[in-house]
Amino acid sequence: MNSLPSPDECIEILKQVGCSDQVINHCKAVRDIAVKIAQKTNADIKLVEAGALLHDIGRSKTHGIRHAVEGVKIAKKLDFPKELIKIIETHIGAGITAEEAKKLGIPTKNYIPTSLEEKIVCLADSLTDDGCKQTVESEVEKALSKGLNEYAIRLVNLHKELSRLCGIDINKL
Repeated sequence: MNSLPSPDECIEILKQVGCSDQVINHCKAVRDIAVKIAQKTNADIKLVEAGALLHDIGRSKTHGIRHAVEGVKIAKKLDFPKELIKIIETHIGAGITAEEAKKLGIPTKNYIPTSLEEKIVCLADSLTDDGCKQTVESEVEKALSKGLNEYAIRLVNLHKELSRLCGIDINKL
């Protein structure tokens, strides 16, 4: 492939690899939020849309934290562009450090989003719960109640950074 798939192609790919309707609907909800954020920034909207739609492609294999690792394997087999593969790889946990990755049992490397597009999809994913948009405060509260302090801090920082770039609190988009 090595070019960005269209939104319709993304949905078809998710079906072909075996993603459930629930996963596909989640990806569509993430896409809706991510595209709104991308439109307010200088992000590549087509890359954000494809990344948001395909970020959970690995859930066709597992629903655990390894879904990002499995997603990268699938994306490489499908010859997706490297920028799209990075979105799939870095969308988990508002980014995961190499140290955290080791503790979680996934390949030890840095999964922190660095590009604007990676950050947008990562945040949009965290703001989507059961197909509905939630506030960052709601997700932070859930994270803290589970003892996921690093995730909560990264999420707050990501929200602040992207809200500043958008010129509006992303909760209000």
